[in-house]
Amino acid sequence: MKLEDTKDIAAPRTVVWEAILNPEVLKTCIPGCQELTGSVEDGFEAVVIQKVGPVKATFKGQVTLSDIKVSESLLLTGEGKGGPAGFAKGAAKVSFADTDEGGTRLTYDVEAKVGGKLAQLGSRIIDGFTKKLADQFFERFQDGLEEPVETENADEDEDEEKPKKGWLKRMFN
Repeated sequence: MKLEDTKDIAAPRTVVWEAILNPEVLKTCIPGCQELTGSVEDGFEAVVIQKVGPVKATFKGQVTLSDIKVSESLLLTGEGKGGPAGFAKGAAKVSFADTDEGGTRLTYDVEAKVGGKLAQLGSRIIDGFTKKLADQFFERFQDGLEEPVETENADEDEDEEKPKKGWLKRMFN
């Protein structure tokens, strides 16, 4: 399964680049991630729980960053085994470019494969699930880097909750 998309992030490229290399950021963005340990240089060990259709599994595996061209691109790969449920592996080629507005255009090209019971669910279910996971990862990444948007009526009702800070703001404040 292949998937391509682009996200315009309202943050400078240096900030976006530093965030994607941060293991705490990766853990926050990977859907279902329970544990992520390691480093960019040595790779990461991950534990991820996912439910695909009727199959729920705990995947244990590796996440690595390679082909690193500082502030330009990298290859993010993951591979996990979910016991009887099967295996999942995928890679995302991620590139970074400046936008005219001073933000960052993040482009990703994802390829994923599954095997075992997961593969028996059918390509439509797997393709939809893979797209959903990739979209969730990059949406979480984008949301964490961008400032929360204030609503126009926020001053009228002081009892309303203030917008929550993104994960990046929570980490550094």
